[in-house]
Amino acid sequence: MGLSPSSSYYRPRSAARGPSDAEIRRRLESLALKFPRYGYRRMTAQLRADGLRINHKRVLRIMREAGLTCRRKRRTSRTTDSRHGLPVYPNLYRGCDPTSPQRTWVADITYVGLAGGGWTYLAAILDACSRRVVGWKLSDRLTGGLALGALDRALEARQPEPGCIHHSDRGVQYAARGYTERLRQAGLQISMSRPGNPYDNAHAESFFKTLKVEEVYLREYRSIGEARAQIGKFIEDVYNTERLHSALGYTSPVQFERALTHAHTADLSPSNCPA
Repeated sequence: MGLSPSSSYYRPRSAARGPSDAEIRRRLESLALKFPRYGYRRMTAQLRADGLRINHKRVLRIMREAGLTCRRKRRTSRTTDSRHGLPVYPNLYRGCDPTSPQRTWVADITYVGLAGGGWTYLAAILDACSRRVVGWKLSDRLTGGLALGALDRALEARQPEPGCIHHSDRGVQYAARGYTERLRQAGLQISMSRPGNPYDNAHAESFFKTLKVEEVYLREYRSIGEARAQIGKFIEDVYNTERLHSALGYTSPVQFERALTHAHTADLSPSNCPA
């Protein structure tokens, strides 16, 4: 036909350029409505998951131009009281890197402010492997019942095998006799952080940071009921199910657990078993 070999590689320039800045901005604005505190890295990962080939530098530039990057605000309240005479336990979680769910749980408590003043408190338990919130409870009282309520929900939902590590700080809520007895009854190993070292419970701290930045700081809860409903929706419908986690290869906790289950099933299939 008299054509050069290079002609087979030709692509229209419009196709090579990909989507325009205006189209990317519209997509970013749509994502920001659902995930209002996504940074440019997660935005880039989400766009790529949606089939878009795009550079993170371009995403950051467009987000800045569109005003989609924002500052964080903070309020503080103390939730940990380790000045008690109750027994404490050694740190079994230090240096541990669980490779499958149901091996290690991390527990902690944080505060949530109300619009009219005052605080509510959230106790949460996460699976350290998948970062999934497996149990939580919100209350206007910082008592042992708050932590125990989150634990009971986690045990009912997940039913871990004996030997699973339960790691927390040395707060009185987790050292209380009723709480530790419940852990022993369920066959869980008790582990506690070193004094004054938040890095020993970094996964729980990271979840609370995400919760505050992407949910709590964006709203003004008028009542504990409203806070419970909105936070519950964020945990179950966004954080566990849809939000991309950089530590999980930019998948959600639910997707990550499903992938592990699928891989484990494939490993046990007859074709992969020795004769």
